[in-house]
Formats: sequence, C-alpha cells, structure tokens
Amino acid sequence: MNQFETSVRRLHLLLALANFAVGLGAFVVIGVLSPVASAFQITPSDAGWLMTIYAITYAISSPLLVAITGSKDRAHVLFAGLSLLILGSVLAIFSPDFSVLLVARVLMAIGSGVVTPVASAVGAASVSPEHRGRALATVFGGLTMAQAFGIPAGAWIGYAFGWRFTFGVVAILASVCLMILYKSIQRGIVAVPNSLSTLKEVILSPRLMIAVFFIVLFMGGIFTFYTYLTPFLEIRYGIQKIGVTSILLIFGFGAIFGNKLGGFLTDRIGAVPTLVIVCTTQVVILPILSLIQMPLYAIGILIFIWSVFGWSSQVAQQARLTALDSKRAPVLLALHSASIYIGTSLGALVGGRVIHLGGYQTLGVVASGIVIISLLLLVGSQTKNKSLQPVS
Repeated sequence: MNQFETSVRRLHLLLALANFAVGLGAFVVIGVLSPVASAFQITPSDAGWLMTIYAITYAISSPLLVAITGSKDRAHVLFAGLSLLILGSVLAIFSPDFSVLLVARVLMAIGSGVVTPVASAVGAASVSPEHRGRALATVFGGLTMAQAFGIPAGAWIGYAFGWRFTFGVVAILASVCLMILYKSIQRGIVAVPNSLSTLKEVILSPRLMIAVFFIVLFMGGIFTFYTYLTPFLEIRYGIQKIGVTSILLIFGFGAIFGNKLGGFLTDRIGAVPTLVIVCTTQVVILPILSLIQMPLYAIGILIFIWSVFGWSSQVAQQARLTALDSKRAPVLLALHSASIYIGTSLGALVGGRVIHLGGYQTLGVVASGIVIISLLLLVGSQTKNKSLQPVS
C-alpha cells in the first residue's frame, strides 16, 4: 500500500469514527424505550416518538443543510455537526419531561444530518468507481459498529443505571470523537460543490427520486418491527436486561457482517442484484420472527440473519445513487440518509399502530408487506428506466 492509499484509508477510518458517534446518538434510544416509558409514565409506542421526531427532523434538515454548506470545508461541517450532537445529548440528560427530551432529539438530529452524508460523499469521491463499495462499507461501518455495540450497551446501561446515563455516554463518546477528528483530519477537504438549486434539480427528477425512495420503504419495513423489538422480546419471551442486551448484540454483530457483505456483493455482482437479494430475505424472515414462537437460540440465529441482510442494503444503495449522478452525489447521499430516517419514522408509526390494533405477533407480517412494496419499486424502476443499471 503506497502513501496515497494509506492516506485515503486513514481518511475513511476517521469518517467512520464520525459515523460511529452519529449512529450511537441516533439508535441508542431503541434499547431504552421501556425505561423511558416507565420514567415518564407513557406507553412504549408513545416513547417511539423519540425515533419519530428524530427521523422527521433529520429528513427535513439534512438535505437542506448539506446543500447550503456545499461550498464549505467538509472538516468544519463535520465539527459543527458533532457539536450539535453533543449539545442535544447533554440536554437529554437533564430533560425534566418528555417534551424537553423530544427537543433534545431534534438538536441531535440536526447535527447528525450533516455528518453522515458529508462523510459518505467524501469517502465515495476519494476512490475510483470500482472500489466505491469497499470505501462506502468502511465509512458507513461506523454506523454499523454503533448498531453492534451502542444499542446493546445502551440497553444494558439504561436498565442498570437509568436512561439518562445512556445519553451521557453518547455525549462523552461524541466529544472524544470530535477531539480526535479536530486533531487528526486535514482541513480544506472539498467535494463537488452543491447548492439549493442542486437539491431542487434532484427533487424535480422522477428518475432520481424513485431511486432514493426505495430505501424509505425498505427501512420502514425493518423498523416496523425493530423499533419495538425490546418490548416484543420482553413480552413474548419474558427476558429482561441480560437477555435483551444479548439479542441486540447479536443483531449488532449481524449489522457489521452485513455491512461488509453489502460492500463485497456490490463490487462483485452490482448494487441492484444485491438489493434484490436483501429484500427477498427480509420478506421471508420478518413474518417468521413474529408469528412463530421458537427457542431463544433459534430466535438469535434468525435475528442475526435478519440483521446481516438488512444492513447489506446501505452500501449497495449508496453506490447505486452515486453511480446514477456523481455530480449530485452529495445531495443524493443526503437524501439517502434522510430517507433512512423517514423510513425509521414510518416504521415506528406503523409499528405502534399495528401493536395497538393487532398485537406484537402481527408486526412481522406488516413489515414484510412494506418490504415487498420496496422490492416492487426497485424492480419497476429498473425495468422502466435503463439508466438505473447495477453498479459494476
């Protein structure tokens, strides 16, 4: 590996570190929905608004902020985003009621909304197209690492020391991340300049927006179930702190493996075939999870497979969008990140309603149906528009 390749690899790892802090702040609440609900005397489905408000804010602010800051030094944008994440986490620690906690989540979402798409855009632009899958897998790997260790750790801390302490951990780790990046990452990093007019062009392009919207439904299906996985496990299997943490850890390790698998498959068979595979797997697994009561070891295995193929989607979709329009890649990746959170918001809302109407056992069936729609959208967009070809 020559000096240039070493420098690029180091850049990717630093960007992954930023994504780790963002992922921890975004998803750690999933592991503490039950403690938060108990603290404020609300239902777990009401506590799900912590994910919903985060997702809505992220979806609105991320594309706008990435477009507005398109000409700014990428390093400075990353620093600003992490600073807002820290501020929101500190506010969450001292929230006197649920409404203030929701405000804290808004601040965290605004900060995170610039970090992930900027990191992905810089990572994708730093390598040739044939190595894009591997580069994005590394950069996006920070989010999957947060998924693997942050959510189960957050669940354990939340049950053992209280949910406020969980947000304290987010604030500390984000601060450490900011200090490392401030000392290590070079200044003057620029990407292809984008603006509000670029955002408008993308939004008015049916071809691009159909491609972006795929991930909304895909993530919506997954998070219809995953948002309420903790109370589902508690009610169905009667497990508490250690059991829930163990299952979430299994899901997290699946996410790490899935991120790598997604990068490998994208570089080998193309982005679209990879997405077809992961959708098909979700359609099969989700109903089984909620309809069939199995031994815990079988649930653990199935959740691992579910996670592997769920998280294989992210690299493939990012590579697909970048290949569609490399000049508008920063805005497309911002919309992709926003779509993830729109999907999680959709999933949280649908899941809460499904629980109210049909109980936890129906979550997987509804989630599978949503993923089927995303698969039909993906296949349909490829059939109707030859420019949406797999990334090779």
